[in-house]
Amino acid sequence: MTTGTLIDRNFQGRSYETSSDCAELTSFLSRCNSCRVESGCFMVYDRSNYMGNQYFLRRGEYSDYQHMGMSDCFRSCRTIPMHRGQFRTRIYQKDNFGGQMYEIMDDCDSFMDRYRMPDIQSCNVMDGHWLMYEQPNYRGKMVYLRPGEYRNFRDIGMSSTMRFRSMRRIMESC
Repeated sequence: MTTGTLIDRNFQGRSYETSSDCAELTSFLSRCNSCRVESGCFMVYDRSNYMGNQYFLRRGEYSDYQHMGMSDCFRSCRTIPMHRGQFRTRIYQKDNFGGQMYEIMDDCDSFMDRYRMPDIQSCNVMDGHWLMYEQPNYRGKMVYLRPGEYRNFRDIGMSSTMRFRSMRRIMESC
């Protein structure tokens, strides 16, 4: 089970413990500025309803959201279930599953180097949970993808100018 405690900065003030997704943390805390992940993995978001900048958290303590590059505070969080089995995703060059398509079953540190695609615009996650990154070598802004169709990334709150250039599986038990 994934469990975490969301608290004000430096673990001071009121806290909220969760082991499930929460689309609106301000329902429980006026501001959430630090987090302690006791088990499992979480994605935290700087906007409600799992939108905006996303950050992957594994077991550990995160005393100040600003050290993570967040502009405000945590506003929503999502648990990441442990996946056992194969990983499979189809990536597409264009929105709505258009253009070149490749199937990925392992980490890819650069879409350009491996597939000669500068970035991808849509994908279909068939198996497993993935993190997709703005820059090669798993750097820059990230987005959490669970099984489902992603016809364009604007639907999950990403800017129309954002491009994804690398991707990795969430495999660890966190």
